[in-house]
Amino acid sequence: MMIPRAKIIGTGSALPDRVLTNQDLERMVETSNDWITSRTGIKERRIAAEGEFTSTFATLAARRALEMAEVDPAELDLIICGTVTPDFPFPSTACIVQQNLGATRAAAFDISAACSGFLYGLSIADKFIRTGSAVRALVMGAEVLSRVVDWSDRNTCCLFGDGAGAVVLAAHEGESALLSTHIYSDGSHWELLHQPGPGNRNPASSQFLESGRTFIRMQGNEVFKLAVRAMEDAAHAALNANDFTVADLDLLIPHQANRRIIDAIGKRLGLDKDKVFINVDRYGNTSSASIPIALDEANRTGILKPDSLVLLDAFGGGLTWASVLMRW
Repeated sequence: MMIPRAKIIGTGSALPDRVLTNQDLERMVETSNDWITSRTGIKERRIAAEGEFTSTFATLAARRALEMAEVDPAELDLIICGTVTPDFPFPSTACIVQQNLGATRAAAFDISAACSGFLYGLSIADKFIRTGSAVRALVMGAEVLSRVVDWSDRNTCCLFGDGAGAVVLAAHEGESALLSTHIYSDGSHWELLHQPGPGNRNPASSQFLESGRTFIRMQGNEVFKLAVRAMEDAAHAALNANDFTVADLDLLIPHQANRRIIDAIGKRLGLDKDKVFINVDRYGNTSSASIPIALDEANRTGILKPDSLVLLDAFGGGLTWASVLMRW
């Protein structure tokens, strides 16, 4: 009897309507379009409106993925949401999405692995399906980072955007499925990229809230060096585990953090530029949402072809990194 694999049968994404361009940022903070573009490749990002939350975009992305998959929410066994900007500390955003969808049979929980959160979620869902513990799973990456960004800090405020992406997975006995997943972490570098609070270490007192330490803090140069090395290693780990080489790859969908990081990964792997998917210029860094948004875009625009060998590769705070190799 063949062990079932997890196959992506539907993708979806959702983004705020509001577009914040580099020219808009020039009027908000000491920066310029040329400065942002040359260092990040980002030209614009999407920003949530008042009354829009992480669950808002996660729910819409999930509905679009379920519609494509032709799966009723009541058929889901598992719902996982990768996010570092949940609606609440608890309950999980996944539980809120479960209620919004009416997915009454599904177990639901969040994953906090920063930009690697979606791939961590895929890895967990893959294990549930391979062991027979689930037949259909919904995995999302969703963020509203605009509410944890210091808009007076030009080094970070230009980087981040809001949105969500989702996939529906189903048990499958053919070759078109997730081939392997690989997740890693190194907590010794947690201070390089983190949000100081509020949390148990820094409770939400009026003094703390006024300190300005509620926002993302990042040591960009150090993160850059570690990200490139870790993503290269994760890519090779996925290929080696399945007896493939870089030459076999049809498409790399990396975490959309920064154009310089993406270009460095492609160069170190020796991949042609047309095999590396990039949309960071339009959406910025959406953390755990970036890969599923990109995956949905590549799917709906026909970039993903049947039987394509596709590599997903991410790096984020924790530090965490991950890769997923799949046959589309």
